[in-house]
Amino acid sequence: MFALPSRRLRATARRVFGWQKLRPAQLAAMKAVMKRRDVIAVMPTGAGKSAIYQVPAALLGGPAVVVSPLIALQRDQMQGLLDSGALRAAAVNSAQRRSDNDSAWERISASSIDVVFLAPEQLAKDEVLDRLAAARPRLLVVDEAHCVSSWGHDFRPDYLRLRHARERLGDPPVLALTASAAAPVRRDIAERLGMDDPVEIVAGFDRPNIALEVAAFQDEAAKNRFVVERAAVEEKPGVVYATTRRAADTLARELCGLGLDAESYHAGRTSTDRGDVQDRFLAGGLDVVVATSAFGMGIDKADVRFVLHASVPGSLDAYYQEIGRAGRDGAPARAILAYRHKDLGLQRFFAAGAPDAEVLARVAERLRKAGGKVRATALRTECDLSATRLSAALNLLEEAGAVRTARDGSRWTGGGGGDGVDAAVHAALAVDATHRKLEQSRVDMMRGYAETVDCRRRFLLGYFGETAAGSCGSCDNCGGRPSGLPDGRALRAGADEPAARGRRAGRRRSAGGGRPAGRSEAAAHPYRPGVRVRHEQWGDGEVMSEGDGKVTVLFSSVGYRTLSVAVVTDRRLLARLPEPGR
Repeated sequence: MFALPSRRLRATARRVFGWQKLRPAQLAAMKAVMKRRDVIAVMPTGAGKSAIYQVPAALLGGPAVVVSPLIALQRDQMQGLLDSGALRAAAVNSAQRRSDNDSAWERISASSIDVVFLAPEQLAKDEVLDRLAAARPRLLVVDEAHCVSSWGHDFRPDYLRLRHARERLGDPPVLALTASAAAPVRRDIAERLGMDDPVEIVAGFDRPNIALEVAAFQDEAAKNRFVVERAAVEEKPGVVYATTRRAADTLARELCGLGLDAESYHAGRTSTDRGDVQDRFLAGGLDVVVATSAFGMGIDKADVRFVLHASVPGSLDAYYQEIGRAGRDGAPARAILAYRHKDLGLQRFFAAGAPDAEVLARVAERLRKAGGKVRATALRTECDLSATRLSAALNLLEEAGAVRTARDGSRWTGGGGGDGVDAAVHAALAVDATHRKLEQSRVDMMRGYAETVDCRRRFLLGYFGETAAGSCGSCDNCGGRPSGLPDGRALRAGADEPAARGRRAGRRRSAGGGRPAGRSEAAAHPYRPGVRVRHEQWGDGEVMSEGDGKVTVLFSSVGYRTLSVAVVTDRRLLARLPEPGR
């Protein structure tokens, strides 16, 4: 299409956006987009993922449709484009007045828009798909694309419909953007979006300017005191993540009691209140925001100096996403986790909720008897289910191969007779059981990060399949110290002494003589990150990391398992599979 795509993309970036340079990963992804290739771009928070669609949008000659998970995120992205005057942008969502949405559709229909922002829920509506299809979109952008994947930490059922929406829009190329997607997640994203041999651009997961630290506790009251006191002394601004709305409100009040400008942010507050908190934080009017997990997604604030977790997240995927909101300006920042082992029980509870077999059978039987497609509105009424419960049931039945869902309804594909329904329910429950095993294994990996006595950065990067050599020097286990505190003892003020003693002892064991396991074993074994393997009981998997005499393998049937290299080698537990294409 273009004789010199790199030169034209750079020139457009300078002329339209005022960007004098493009990062190599940005340019590579843009070139693939301009060649109408499907692209998965994995880049750290703050690395300029939005530029990958914005520069091509100025050249494509038709709208780019951007699917964003949060209306607040859409608003910020659109406002940034409008303020700069770089591109013509519009949003269609349920939070706007009807007149604003009507005005946006008029501009879209008149080919007066370069970028359209939508929530995934909008693409479940026939009228939205019809009007977008008429505008002939040149690119479909899926932001926070890990939401598409069943391996991702922020699963959203509406994202599973994007493949059908893409077909209805005329199969435009897809650009999937995320800050967190290991190889199995990327494969899942490609499959669920129907991507055709996508170009993968992975810019790396390491954020070396973010120091990593964990403070361990047994007592919840001591942990909460630590969170408040630590947030008070850290350089500002910062974000504290809490598990519940109530905890967020309580911590914000306590920080205000210490004279800080602090606010809570969660779904229990009105949209007006949330917007006000976000605007004040962006403008520098707040020292600390205490929030549940949604806050910070896509927020363009470069100078966040610390992210402090008041409780352990459910996975390292979630943790990496959230700590990535610190230090986007490249200056030193800190990620602090207040860890209590008992909190993992709550995360396991969230991860292990089973579906209702009776609901699955009700939906399956209704579709089987219909003999054709049934719209979601009719299914909700006839099965007496909320939209959320129906969507969850349909997703499981579709993954089990018993149901096919498209924009104009769902239909039965699992065979006829009562046995067909029973088999479909059994298969759907099996799919869910596999998902729950995976989620529980991810909780175990979170525990492993919190309790490791070795380099935390190496552990975190290994989870995403990226190798880090040696010690990082900027985590608490490698000698890193928190800013503003004179020595390692001050870090443990408020931490339970038995837990601290155990961690110090573990570090002494690994000091001087290298790692606990022999390095010669690790050097000799064939299980490098990215190698595909097979286990007699757990099936096929992929090596994610190796080191300290161990390998961590992600199995599709049971999730993450960390195995001793010596045991695996001696007992021949893992068979190495040939690489694809060989």
